[in-house]
Amino acid sequence: MEKTNKEIKASLEYLRKLFIMPDSPDKFMEFGQELLEMIHDFFKEKGGIHSSITLPELSRIFKQTSIPDQPHLIKDVLAEIREKVAAHSVRVGSPYYIGHMISAIPYFMILLEMIIAALNQNQVKIETAKASSFVEREVVAWFHRLIFNRSERFYEKNIQNPRIALGNVTSDGTIANLTALTVAREKAFPPSGKFPGIRVAGVESALRHYKVDRGVIMVSTRGHYSIRKAANLLGLGEENVINIPVDRFNRIDIKRLSRKIESFQSQRKKTKVIAIVGIAGTTETGNVDNLQKLGEISRRIGSHFHVDACWGGSAMLVEEYRPMFEGVEEADSVSIDAHKLLYCPMSMGLVLFRNERDLNYLKHASNYIIRRNSVDTGRFTIEGSRPFACLKPWASLKIMGRDGYRLLFKSARANTDSLKEILEGCGNFETLNIPELFIINYRFIPAQVRSRLRIWQQEKKLARTRKEAQALERRVRRINRLINALNVKLHKALRMDDTTFVSRTTLESTRYRPQNIVVLRAVLSNPLTDRGTLEEIVKTQNRLGLSIWEEFEQAYKKALSNGAP
Repeated sequence: MEKTNKEIKASLEYLRKLFIMPDSPDKFMEFGQELLEMIHDFFKEKGGIHSSITLPELSRIFKQTSIPDQPHLIKDVLAEIREKVAAHSVRVGSPYYIGHMISAIPYFMILLEMIIAALNQNQVKIETAKASSFVEREVVAWFHRLIFNRSERFYEKNIQNPRIALGNVTSDGTIANLTALTVAREKAFPPSGKFPGIRVAGVESALRHYKVDRGVIMVSTRGHYSIRKAANLLGLGEENVINIPVDRFNRIDIKRLSRKIESFQSQRKKTKVIAIVGIAGTTETGNVDNLQKLGEISRRIGSHFHVDACWGGSAMLVEEYRPMFEGVEEADSVSIDAHKLLYCPMSMGLVLFRNERDLNYLKHASNYIIRRNSVDTGRFTIEGSRPFACLKPWASLKIMGRDGYRLLFKSARANTDSLKEILEGCGNFETLNIPELFIINYRFIPAQVRSRLRIWQQEKKLARTRKEAQALERRVRRINRLINALNVKLHKALRMDDTTFVSRTTLESTRYRPQNIVVLRAVLSNPLTDRGTLEEIVKTQNRLGLSIWEEFEQAYKKALSNGAP
């Protein structure tokens, strides 16, 4: 695909040819073939996860400060995309890329994206989305049944009932969570007497009418940052997201949650718990809260119970994983991301509501598009115009089936177990979470250092005096700070090496709690990754880690000889 740099003069005749399908498909097919070749080359090209170009160099490539005046040939623009964009895009589908919740996708997804673009349906209104509106309702019903499992009669009655909504398709998990928490806010401060409800009167009037000082959302410290964004957008304020510490399994500490709720009742200021959020697949560690207990607490205090299952929710497709989600059927709402464990391309979310009437709290109308008595899906959504994104999971579930997803999750589980085994067998790594849903947290730590920390921790437990225990704790903390710095440097070295990729985060919930520990984070959902790949990844990390350790070893020896700081 060579660039011609041919100048084109704008004319209506020329532009019309861009908007209509030509009588002969030859030209369309020609560009389509070139596009597919570009995509194929992107996947097959040898090299690292990232291109060698630097960020400053990229900024110099994309430095045009004004919109182009004259048209350019499609061929030339496609060539520019190939040279400037595709060549420098991240190969997130690589089996060596295990750093984030994004993976290789089935090749048919590319074809589905082409269909979605070609049909260009707008899901807000039946007049712009005829058949696709029914597809969307079918997808929503599938997942509603997966989670809440109401009767066959219920779904036969409501799957295509335009008077209610079992849930929404959203642009992503953030909007799914926002939708759920908007409903929670409306339920917490509904119309009463002359008060028209919080959506009409606003937060200040709602608090005054219901004689409360603030409304809060409660979630664990592992909660996704979209919860804070939702509180911001809903006018509740980010400081009214109450983060509850987690236990050693990275699940919300139920006792601390209960104590916090009790403290609200004893305070002079009155606090309304708008929602309790359970996490089903924490972003950093892949763990699942005790949803059953959270549901019981929510019902007892009369708050909305939302489950953020954006990462883990799709695992419910497989019976083997269902026990992890015990209690999810009692949630008031559940969010799921299709672009995670459903292996769809970016981006699409789902939010489902146990009560089919809950989305009436958001119901709205407009004379020109979603009239009050219409059958338009847009009456129940925060978003307006939306693409036909639900075609991707709808088709994927038909093409691969639940049995296909069972095999994909079996592969992810095998990869998780393999990486844990390889890391622990190497000797220079320490795993720091108990993986449930395909995420491992670990760090590079030379064997002798790891052994020394364990000895000190054991001695601390046996210490005869508080002073002696504190001295040992200071030693552990000092060495951990050194190892934190080592792992930050290792992560940067891995980026420079570029043959593999893992992400990095900081956790307070490890065996060294409450000290913050820098960890590497591996997400093992890519079906193209296998044990051989993981062995190569660990070998690379071990080699780089040992090389960097030479810079830190003297500081470690000095810490040993000096004793407690």
